Amino acid sequence: MKNYLVTGGAGFIGSNYIQYLLSTKTDVHVVNLDKLTYAGNLENLKPVEKDPRYTFIQGDIGDRALLDSILEQIDIDYVINFAAEAHVDRSILDPEIFIKTNVLGTSVLVDALRAKWTKADGTYMVGKKYVQISSDEVYGSLGPEGDFSEESRMAPRSPYSATKAAAEMLLKAFWHTYRFPMVITRSANNYGPYQFPEKLIPLIIYNARHKKPLPVYGDGQNVRDWLYVGDHCRAIERVVEEGRLGQVYNIGGDNKYTNIEVVKRIVNYLHDHVDEKIDESLITFVEDRKGHDRRYGIDATKIYNELEWKAEVPFEEGLIHTIEWYLKNWEWLEGVTSGEYQSYFKKVYGSRLK
Repeated sequence: MKNYLVTGGAGFIGSNYIQYLLSTKTDVHVVNLDKLTYAGNLENLKPVEKDPRYTFIQGDIGDRALLDSILEQIDIDYVINFAAEAHVDRSILDPEIFIKTNVLGTSVLVDALRAKWTKADGTYMVGKKYVQISSDEVYGSLGPEGDFSEESRMAPRSPYSATKAAAEMLLKAFWHTYRFPMVITRSANNYGPYQFPEKLIPLIIYNARHKKPLPVYGDGQNVRDWLYVGDHCRAIERVVEEGRLGQVYNIGGDNKYTNIEVVKRIVNYLHDHVDEKIDESLITFVEDRKGHDRRYGIDATKIYNELEWKAEVPFEEGLIHTIEWYLKNWEWLEGVTSGEYQSYFKKVYGSRLK
């Protein structure tokens, strides 16, 4: 039996990963530690909440006393740290909370693990591994051609990406100084079920169904590499199982599209399959985001060569599956977009809608 501590497991990628883990393995116990901020939702884990191999604990990765208590009671083998404030727009509005969670929280978590996993002779217990879930945004903006490799220079340009890069630098220092058993993953833009609708794809689906404006930053030509969340979950588990300590692995979908292309695909699908009144006239270009990176692209050669992983879900297929999931789970979407979300949306886009 392997014990996993998944932090931020009630969020988008974390909840998908926990469901993937419990559906593909029998000899695991998963402890989900989540603070349950606005983006954390236990509804995401309804399918596994009664599984005896699953335990939920509400708490903060910055709470050292709580971490020590968990590590004392459960012999944790693997830690996968999804816990993060994770939206660029919100980091521009309020960078402080991103620094507290993404940098200081990571520091507290790793220090607690170092204390617990270190043997009397100063070496680490065999079989322990920490995986830091990072982002391609730490690289900054890419030129018109090529992709980011693991050797590309980090050049974050938003408060969010700066905090993710800072956490990475801290972990790299812990590896070189203490040989702390860590691995870092940097993924492309994820999409799929349970994603909070501050992100592009669920935001467009939600607004289109309600005939609201579909805000697109700038000229809509910013390029992103899209990765279906199920493919990402498979990649993370390969890293847990076989990833080399001290290494960084890019996880990309090889699906590069401009934002406006993605928006139009969603609109056209909803027009053809849901409501013919949903059309491209709803698209509204808004003032560009501060420091908006122009293009991302991920070179995932390393994880393919070393761990035999590659993305399997084509964007066209994954996008349709995602749209259909939200349509079938509209109650979930309406639930997470009530209250605080509405005031947030107006704060971010209200004055910029044209």
